[in-house]
Amino acid sequence: MMNVLTKQQINFFQFNGYLLLENAVDDNALNLLRTEFQGWVDESRQQNENYGECIDGRARFDLEATHSAVAPALRRVNAPVEISETYNSVMRNSRMSQAVSDLIGPDVKFHHSKVNSKLPGSNTNVKWHQDFLFTPHSNDDLVTALLMLDDVTEDNGPLEILPQSHKGPLHSLWHNNQFTGAVEESVAKESQANAVQCCGTAGTVCLMHTRLLHASAPNQTSRSRTLFICVYSAADAIPCSPNPMPNKFEGDIVSGQDTNKVRAVAYSIRLPEVSNTASFFNQQDKDA
Repeated sequence: MMNVLTKQQINFFQFNGYLLLENAVDDNALNLLRTEFQGWVDESRQQNENYGECIDGRARFDLEATHSAVAPALRRVNAPVEISETYNSVMRNSRMSQAVSDLIGPDVKFHHSKVNSKLPGSNTNVKWHQDFLFTPHSNDDLVTALLMLDDVTEDNGPLEILPQSHKGPLHSLWHNNQFTGAVEESVAKESQANAVQCCGTAGTVCLMHTRLLHASAPNQTSRSRTLFICVYSAADAIPCSPNPMPNKFEGDIVSGQDTNKVRAVAYSIRLPEVSNTASFFNQQDKDA
């Protein structure tokens, strides 16, 4: 299989901890992804609380408190690859997944997926954190791929990242003996002061190292901001805690082969608390 990324793009990712790649899916796939998500939004209009069921019993569809039939606020679809052939196909076979293989391959496996959406007027914000603290593995060759299903602009709640922070410390998400899902305030303020926004047109993917500090603000515009998010790992990265979004495809090889090996690096963290609700947003609602 030919590489999707150039050596310069790979070097940029390794140095900065992220990379924006345009046209990560073809137009047909993008349209199908958008259409299916809109179908879920329309379906949510008939609901007044989180609904659906994932394999661990938690709700598949997560609604903001402001949700209504008139102004739907579907903010999370858990494990969409389990209920959509289109989402499953894009996760496995697209320029997005091939680019991940260029970064941490050739042997790559799937961990979990979700759709995070900020519909018009959404109040959802994501506090500063590092994904690795939610999904610790034996090594940190993990990539979070955030595929933009809508145009992402500087004012509709784009991903904000701190470049090169993947080379720095792992910041605890535990405070006052509570798992808050967010770093302490001093780290958040410093990160925000040096943040870079990741904007792009629909079909662009942000490939993000699992240790990179990131956050996002609410969407206060009339435009949706929806991301299809897939987490991948090197085949020899073995999970050290339960998957925050268990799914029947966890561990599937999407590139190369299963090496039946484990590779370990040294680090020390307090293991995450697995959410008993539909998403980590409830954990981040706790005061740090």
